[in-house]
Amino acid sequence: MKCGYRIVLQRVAQTIERYGMFRPHQRAGVAVSGGADSVCLLEVLRELAARWQLSLAVLHLDHGLRGEESRQDAEFVRALAGRLELPFILARAELGSAAGNLEEVAREARLQFFREQIAAGAVDSVALGHTRSDQAETVLFRFLRGAGTAGLAGIRPVTGDGIVRPLIDITRAEIEAFLRARGIAWREDSTNSSARFARNRIRHTLLPQLALEWNPALEETLAKTADWALAEEAYWKEETARLALGCLRDDGAAVLAPAEALARLPLAAARRLVRLAIERAKGNLRSIGLDHVDRALEMARAAKGHGRVQAPGIGITRSFDWIRFAPPQLPPVAWQVPAAIPGRIRAPGAGPEIQLELLENPRTDRAPGCVYNSEVGGVDGHLVSGGLVFRNWRPGDRYQPSGHSNEAKIKALFHQARIPIWERAQWPVLASGDAIVWTRRFGPAQAVAAGPASTRILQIREVGRNEKVESQAHGAASIRQESNPARRPGRRRISEF
Repeated sequence: MKCGYRIVLQRVAQTIERYGMFRPHQRAGVAVSGGADSVCLLEVLRELAARWQLSLAVLHLDHGLRGEESRQDAEFVRALAGRLELPFILARAELGSAAGNLEEVAREARLQFFREQIAAGAVDSVALGHTRSDQAETVLFRFLRGAGTAGLAGIRPVTGDGIVRPLIDITRAEIEAFLRARGIAWREDSTNSSARFARNRIRHTLLPQLALEWNPALEETLAKTADWALAEEAYWKEETARLALGCLRDDGAAVLAPAEALARLPLAAARRLVRLAIERAKGNLRSIGLDHVDRALEMARAAKGHGRVQAPGIGITRSFDWIRFAPPQLPPVAWQVPAAIPGRIRAPGAGPEIQLELLENPRTDRAPGCVYNSEVGGVDGHLVSGGLVFRNWRPGDRYQPSGHSNEAKIKALFHQARIPIWERAQWPVLASGDAIVWTRRFGPAQAVAAGPASTRILQIREVGRNEKVESQAHGAASIRQESNPARRPGRRRISEF
């Protein structure tokens, strides 16, 4: 038995080294519930602490789900920390009335407690007592639910938020043997035998039956599957991040991907890129299944550029050449604000902003501000009256852009220019009464556009609009000749309209 626990110490030390779980002189929190796994973890790390000059602290969350039994667990851990002369950090959480899966709620509460201790600087990392047996149960549980490689990677030995699992290569049987050999007591959680929890049914019924009838080394096999899948995930994480640099664009409210680029990728890479887009837009991948991912890819491969997939907590929309991933949003609201000249006029919230400036143009021997691009428009200052308003596009809006032979609905112009549907609700329009004077991308109205004879020009500039990004998002070239008429020789600003 003495040799047995030395082997456990050696294997845990190898696991810590393999995954780089600790740095020298770290403050390591040890999550101790009072059960065999966590008590063993504390004892093992006490034995190994000198190797990394670790300072240990004992962490315990009393979630109160088992009443007096939970309180006694907390007192047991407090006493254990006291005997070992280690700092003890206790927190309490009332989860009895929490909605949903209580196991999941309790797990999230514990993780939140550990993250808070790390964020507060009480510890640098937190060690949890998950074992190879836990790993095997997790892999089997996720396989039965239809998980892919990411799910089959199981319990991560190290996470990005400071959680480490030094016992991940040790079985539950080895842990109990280790504690008995040293005469160390632990507490049993009465809920561990309850058949109402799926994990307990896997632990006590399914795994033993499969091991008996199919593979005596099933626990080890499942743990190796997790190890294999974890290495695959590490490779794909880097590869997907590389692909995302060229394929995914975050516009602040959503994540965009070119449909053609997704359609060209090998299926394995495309699926992972879609998952990454969903995760970035939603914040997590909860309840996202392979069917959601594949339906998004079907949209990307479709000949027609419109479609929508609704997944839990995320909407995936195709419009023309782009796929958009965005959380649920409120319906668009019509807005309208007065437009003073000169001045900068901002839409409510984080909407678009324009700058209006009146310029004098005494030279008529060269074309004035009628030349525009998607950021700048030139209007004859003598042909527009006061009372301008800045508003968003509304269905039914129509006008004749400068250089066009006929009036057209702006919706039709959107379609011709392949403007995605999600960009239209906030599309900026400058109007005088019922007449549209200017709108983004399509420029001034023919009736009021500045011409060679214009001596007073109202320059309309959209502030903060990145034309390169706009061109990429619309999939069409912008009209560019001269972006700033105000810099032409012979022109000066007029302070009043």
